[in-house]
Amino acid sequence: MAAANTAKKFQDEVTCPICLEYFNDPVSLDCDHSFCRTCITQCWGGVTADVSCPQCRRTFAQGNLRPDRKLRSFVDMARELQLQAGKEPAPERLCEKHQEPLKLFSREDEIPICVVYDRSKGSQGHNLIPAEEAAEEFQERLQAQLKTLRAEREKLLGLKVSREKTSQKYLKQTQVERQKIVAEFQQLRQFLEEQERLLLAQLKKLDKELVRLQIDTVTKLSEQISRLSERIRELEGKCQKPASEFLQDVRSTLSSCEKVRAQQPEEMAPELEERVRGFSQKVTALSESLREFKDTLPAALEKALTAHRPASVTLDPDTVHPQLVLSEDGKRVRLGNTRQPRPDIRERFDTVSCVLGREGFTSGRHYWEVEVGDGQYWAVGVARESVKRKGWISLSPKGGIWAVGWWWGQFRALTDPATPLPLSPPSRIRVCLDCDWGQVTFIDAAAKAPIFTFPPGSLPGQSIRPWIWVGGTNTELRLSS
Repeated sequence: MAAANTAKKFQDEVTCPICLEYFNDPVSLDCDHSFCRTCITQCWGGVTADVSCPQCRRTFAQGNLRPDRKLRSFVDMARELQLQAGKEPAPERLCEKHQEPLKLFSREDEIPICVVYDRSKGSQGHNLIPAEEAAEEFQERLQAQLKTLRAEREKLLGLKVSREKTSQKYLKQTQVERQKIVAEFQQLRQFLEEQERLLLAQLKKLDKELVRLQIDTVTKLSEQISRLSERIRELEGKCQKPASEFLQDVRSTLSSCEKVRAQQPEEMAPELEERVRGFSQKVTALSESLREFKDTLPAALEKALTAHRPASVTLDPDTVHPQLVLSEDGKRVRLGNTRQPRPDIRERFDTVSCVLGREGFTSGRHYWEVEVGDGQYWAVGVARESVKRKGWISLSPKGGIWAVGWWWGQFRALTDPATPLPLSPPSRIRVCLDCDWGQVTFIDAAAKAPIFTFPPGSLPGQSIRPWIWVGGTNTELRLSS
């Protein structure tokens, strides 16, 4: 039996996983999986961009095909052993009961029998033919089946190539759309930054002119005030003199007083005043445009999210933490006072009080809603299928979790480190999952306002499941679609 198992393992090692035949010109990929050169080339279907391994799905450049000479020598050894085995006559099988060669075949029982059994009463009336003749007959039938199976395999291989091409086509399309979005927002940012620099530069220049005007005005007024103060002191001294001296040149003194008038400062230049007014109007118009843009953004976001389809989500009792209490319909969950008697299976969380949804999503756009009410210590979002279940886990993308939550009086996005959100948590949160883009968005379900988005490419290309964490005894979360 051990020798048979060893032979089987050796046979598997020299067999191509695509064509299921001995390797022909074997090549290895960067992930160390091997295939026939022709098989892997046909599987990729002439794709020039990055390709993936049919076994582990790891992606890399198509040109990384390394000839596997050691594997080729093993294939040659396997072929030689098979050839030698074919040359050696197989030992003739004997009847276990009579120890006679199995020369005949019973059509009724579909088993080989010996001549002794043929002469016994048990075989009377059976349709018996020579074993060689029966072998030829069944060989033909098996060959026909093999032909059908090989044709089916070729059909599936062609379908696989077609699906790979379709996937690559859609991936290229999503990449193009991603580049468009990045470019559009980059241009918008550049435009706004340029407008900001321009307006601030104009405002700085205007400030300088206003400061200059202010300095000139203050300087002139100060000089006039100084002259008037000096004249006042002279007149006050004149008035204190005796009458005979006071009356001398009194007429010229009065005449000189009438000539001393306070000169009014120049008004702001009309063109400068017009510039200030025009700048104020420009800022007002820009503010209105930005306000209109912000007002229309939620509507545009809601329109973009209409492509998400509602998903009927229920919570998986096989994953629920023992201290969480799950409703019978799998729609509500809360933290109990004691641990529930649940079997310790590998799917169950045993340290962090969280639970996964039953449903796993690998493609398309989906959304569901979670009512959090006014509860405390909770988090809602998504997690990858392979998220760690035992021991402490990182509640962040590093740990395979993308979510928002509320604890210690603060609403946060579970990034690494956590990102405080500048708003209070809504009573109902919509979780929008886009598997094709690898992103998840959280929306205030009542106000239709965005909360937080993990950008495209954040989520891995594997099954994603809804995820809930409950940390407060007075908190109950309810799922709705």
